[in-house]
Amino acid sequence: MREAKIQCEGVGKTFIQKGNTQVHVLRDVSIDVGRNEFVVILGPGQCGKTTLLRMIAGFEKPSVGRVLMDGREIEGPGHDKGFVFQSYMLFAWRTVRGNVEVGPRVRNLSREERRRLSQQYIDMVGLNGFEEHYPHQLSGGMKQRVGIARAYCNCPEIMLLDEPFGQLDAQTRLFMEKETERIWMQEKRTVVFVTNNIDEALTLGDRIYTMKNKLPGTLCNTYKVDLARPREPTDRAFLRLRQQIIDESELVL
Repeated sequence: MREAKIQCEGVGKTFIQKGNTQVHVLRDVSIDVGRNEFVVILGPGQCGKTTLLRMIAGFEKPSVGRVLMDGREIEGPGHDKGFVFQSYMLFAWRTVRGNVEVGPRVRNLSREERRRLSQQYIDMVGLNGFEEHYPHQLSGGMKQRVGIARAYCNCPEIMLLDEPFGQLDAQTRLFMEKETERIWMQEKRTVVFVTNNIDEALTLGDRIYTMKNKLPGTLCNTYKVDLARPREPTDRAFLRLRQQIIDESELVL
């Protein structure tokens, strides 16, 4: 039996807008993520998948239900949870190294330890030689690699990625998907990855949860991706599972 690292139990989320209007964003969502597993949440825009990820991160509290990590309810954000945002979210006045070292600085690690950790993860994402560059000197793919290195540099137990490659061109996106897979296989952290791209989900995920195309967001289906890595989009088994997901979900391709 898979050891659960993350569990969402009957989770729902309601936001209160102006005029006391209620917006029901999630309803009765239950998922589990095994230790060191790569799980993808796949769904169209505005279906609540980012809200679900933010609750796992501790940025939001569920209105109903529970979100647990190692069997304990998540009370808020912490360095045990790394988050990579849709946009680059880098500090413009900090170098690559300065951005990557933000977490270790907050944790009051020594300068030597910060330098060791930052260099380890700068090297890991392939930015060796760019340590003293500023964000405006980097391409979109390089900026997102800085974001990934920054999240890993805090030594989290779980990694949460919210459509991190949505702003990249197609070629860079494919490259970053391969890099994400390589880093995960090297580091073996628990990963939850949100996307609206079915090929991205099939390339990266051990399992895929699909969400319905309406609010409040609910789960549609779960798929085990039992395909050898690295995966090829032209592989027959890949294409069969791709078509099955399309037929059984509400994705608009």
